[in-house]
Amino acid sequence: MKSDLWITEQQTEDIKISFRVKEALHEEDTDFQHLAMVDTYAYGRMLFLDNIVMTSVKDEYIYHEMITLVALNTHPDPKNVLVIGGGDGGAVREIVRHPKVQKVTQVEIDGRVIENAKRYLPEIAAAFTSPKLKVIVDDGIKHMREHKDEYDVIIVDSTDPIGPAEGLFEAAFYKDVYNALKEDGIMVAQSESPVLYKDVIKSIHHDLGQLYPLVKLYLAVVPTYPSGFWSFTLASKKYDPLQAKQEDIFAEGTRYYNKGIHFAAFVLPNFVADIIKK
Repeated sequence: MKSDLWITEQQTEDIKISFRVKEALHEEDTDFQHLAMVDTYAYGRMLFLDNIVMTSVKDEYIYHEMITLVALNTHPDPKNVLVIGGGDGGAVREIVRHPKVQKVTQVEIDGRVIENAKRYLPEIAAAFTSPKLKVIVDDGIKHMREHKDEYDVIIVDSTDPIGPAEGLFEAAFYKDVYNALKEDGIMVAQSESPVLYKDVIKSIHHDLGQLYPLVKLYLAVVPTYPSGFWSFTLASKKYDPLQAKQEDIFAEGTRYYNKGIHFAAFVLPNFVADIIKK
């Protein structure tokens, strides 16, 4: 007989989504947020922060492949990569697999997210033992201010623009990211649902457009996220993702991303293109 325990995310003031819980695995209040690990019938083990879905073992690969590999395959030599956030480990798992990447630094503000991911989401957190990876438990905003002209690619794998991640969506932070990139660097940020959070996408696109000569929005389908339709914003000082050479695109072992999707993800439905029109 199935459990009658449910966990609910309040996605907006008008939308909730619930998941039937097979087993509650862990719950705690960290120094920064409420953390819960649950095993669900539909999506397997899931991580919630402040009652918001962060990831699930069933569909996490879509988000993690798309937030990382598009930029890594756009930059011709992404040796040194930084991840801000991403405490579940999925982004760094994809990054360390890329053959051109030599060094990955991850700055996650909440070390308890990392430790619980290792215990309850080992398939997502598998790269924390990689010799390419250095993990720093600290404030990513502060890290950006202290590092200049250092990284080839920066991935901003943040939670929603509330709580500890609110500052990761501000123009001042994007300026610090720009300064931390080398002269041909690329950054990618998750930029929310184009169905529900148009203003967030507009704001990110505008702020990055003040800094970078090339800013592009691309899309993926992530079933557990609000509306199931998700966006990412890539900003580049030099390289255009649509000019990447197919023969150079690394997509070995992926489950969602491939050479065709690298280009197709930038083909925007009309209503999404309208969001970022000048």
